[in-house]
Amino acid sequence: MSDDQSVLFVEDEDLIRELNAIELEDAGYGVVVVESGDDALEVLDGDADPFCALITDVNLGEGADGWAVGKRARELDDDIPVIYMSGASAHEWNSKGVPNSVFLSKPFTSTQLIAAIGRLLKKVGRRC
Repeated sequence: MSDDQSVLFVEDEDLIRELNAIELEDAGYGVVVVESGDDALEVLDGDADPFCALITDVNLGEGADGWAVGKRARELDDDIPVIYMSGASAHEWNSKGVPNSVFLSKPFTSTQLIAAIGRLLKKVGRRC
């Protein structure tokens, strides 16, 4: 994978989206930020370069949820690392999540997010 690929970050809550995007950029990741599942699907299906990883909230309000975004991302790239985030229980993760994924329960620290993405990228042999 080339080093110029970005992480797709999907979060509908403004503060969480802004803070985590800054933390990811400070850690050296390129980040494409969207605020809805429908926007994420449009970006995934667009002509953009492929992403090296996906970080998505599970509950994204109206439209596509994080599970649908993760599923579509994996249809396009069967090895893409996926981090699911939610303030709700992780009980659906085993059935709806994808392999090479991690579930982070909100609230979490930026250190936990950076560590999770680093582990997943290393596991599948990717760099961002």
